[in-house]
Amino acid sequence: MPLQQLVEYFNDRLEQEHKNGLRPFILENGAVRGVFGPILIGSRLSPIRETLRSANVIGQIAQLSVTSNSSQTIQSSELENILSLPTEEPAQAESIINFDRLSRAVHMLNYLPQAHLDELLFLEVDPRHILGVKEDHGAYFEEVIVACGLKTANVAISLTANNAYTGFYQSLLKGLHNYQRRGYRVALKFDYHTLEKSAFELITKAAPDFIGLSALDLDRVRDNKLLEKLQHFNSLSRSLNGRSIMLNIDDKKTAVLARKTGFDLVQGHYFEQALDISVAS
Repeated sequence: MPLQQLVEYFNDRLEQEHKNGLRPFILENGAVRGVFGPILIGSRLSPIRETLRSANVIGQIAQLSVTSNSSQTIQSSELENILSLPTEEPAQAESIINFDRLSRAVHMLNYLPQAHLDELLFLEVDPRHILGVKEDHGAYFEEVIVACGLKTANVAISLTANNAYTGFYQSLLKGLHNYQRRGYRVALKFDYHTLEKSAFELITKAAPDFIGLSALDLDRVRDNKLLEKLQHFNSLSRSLNGRSIMLNIDDKKTAVLARKTGFDLVQGHYFEQALDISVAS
């Protein structure tokens, strides 16, 4: 189905669901954006590559691009204010769920023109979305995926696990297992400072297809066990038949660290720059 028809299909669907004239999807210059209150949601796709053969792409990470209707950049803190309501109010969960679903639909539509059957689309899901949906996680989005001509196996649901949600890991696990039962791949993401006992227990219980580690601020880490922890991270992934990813790599030093400690996959600006230089030369 042509992209314009898909945009109209999803606009019709949401308009019928909410019965308020809501038609949030816009197609302009070949890109899809979504209207959420005062903001416009767009997509940036960043390739995930094999570490030892960086020309080989296994999938794309969808990253959020947010602007206001007047094309002024919205800061992440402002976005949080748009979504944040007192935690005891049901409206907060509904707002986050609606935003999350709209974002993933926008990413899916923007991915379609370059979709390959042997690649994956990695889509971030807010932990609050998983906690807000009590059952059948992934059912709503499965309908979106099927309408786009893909399968759940083409999509990796990616959850960033941080210390703020340690007390909710059991509920998050239930949601992740629901996604897995529907055929989605699952990815867990961490930063170095969250690599504690609870994080490794979550990885073991979730048995994700991918575990990612952000390289942001790794150069500032002062820990003589850094190499040991990264190697353990990779060994655990392999023991669960998963693949490890080092994310947000911006320089050669970090790329070398990813290879040295055994990461299977890499992602970041460094590899896009390197390929651009290679092509130019």
